[in-house]
Amino acid sequence: MNKEKKQPQKEETSSKRKISLLSGIVVSDKMDKTIVVLIDRYKEHPKYKKRFKISKKYKVDDRKNEYKEGDKVIIQEVKPISKGKKWIVNKKI
Repeated sequence: MNKEKKQPQKEETSSKRKISLLSGIVVSDKMDKTIVVLIDRYKEHPKYKKRFKISKKYKVDDRKNEYKEGDKVIIQEVKPISKGKKWIVNKKI
């Protein structure tokens, strides 16, 4: 009278996260190994349907200090490097 219980098989789920990429302009390169990138995006008002611009600045890791003010870059989200830096430069446009 040995009854075997069928256990559900565990599905292997790989943690494939969507890579976050943003493009913007370098507005400051005064810090060592860090640049500040300004990202502009447009949002639509839910009721009035008018579009307006939202700007945000991100601190981005730049290990080689190769990006200068005015460069257009693509940044990528990574695990936190420090308290304020959670982005690295992917490439220059």
